[in-house]
Amino acid sequence: MATMTIRIPDAKHQRLRRLAERQGVSLNKLVEEWANVALAQHDAEARFQAMAARGDARRGLALLNKLDRAFANKS
Repeated sequence: MATMTIRIPDAKHQRLRRLAERQGVSLNKLVEEWANVALAQHDAEARFQAMAARGDARRGLALLNKLDRAFANKS
C-alpha cells in the first residue's frame, strides 16, 4: 500500500475531518472513497469514448428518435 501526502489549508483539513466523523469513517477512508468515485467516473468516460468511436451516428440518432416516439405515445 502506498502513502500519499497532500497539502491543504488547516481550516479545510479540519472541515474534512469533521465530515469524516459525521459519516463515521476515518479521514483516510473518506479520501479513499473519493478516489474510488473519481476512478469509476474516469473508467466510465473512457468506456463511453471507446464505444462512441466504434458507433454509427446515424444508427444512434435513429434509436433516439425511436425512443422519442415511444415516450411521446405514452403521454
